Amino acid sequence: MRRSVAGIAVESMRAFIARRVRGGSMSEKWEFPGGKVEEGESDETALVREYLEEFAVTVQVGVKLADAVFQHREELITLTAYEVFFDSRDFVLSEHTEWKWATLSEIEKLDFADSDLKLLPSLRSRSVIAE
Repeated sequence: MRRSVAGIAVESMRAFIARRVRGGSMSEKWEFPGGKVEEGESDETALVREYLEEFAVTVQVGVKLADAVFQHREELITLTAYEVFFDSRDFVLSEHTEWKWATLSEIEKLDFADSDLKLLPSLRSRSVIAE
């Protein structure tokens, strides 16, 4: 089973989310940033790489927050979310058009990635993000 990771930064009980660029299967959807874990890579290394590639910032990876399993085409994928902490907020967007801080109820009203929505019950039970 393929692995994927999401990094969730939390500030004032709101989660950092970003909107994907137009094109591809995630076209213009909001998401918790992250991506595929490459062969031989740890979840933490993948998150650091993804944030560097997508936002040109480094992150520190904290505790695991949630797990979900979803199907993409014919493949089952395990998605694991971790808390991340920004070393800088000087974002350079390469895969996204915008970003913001959002509560769980705000996230549910957006055109959010289906795979990431599967993380919400676990995030809700942990009470790390405001309703």
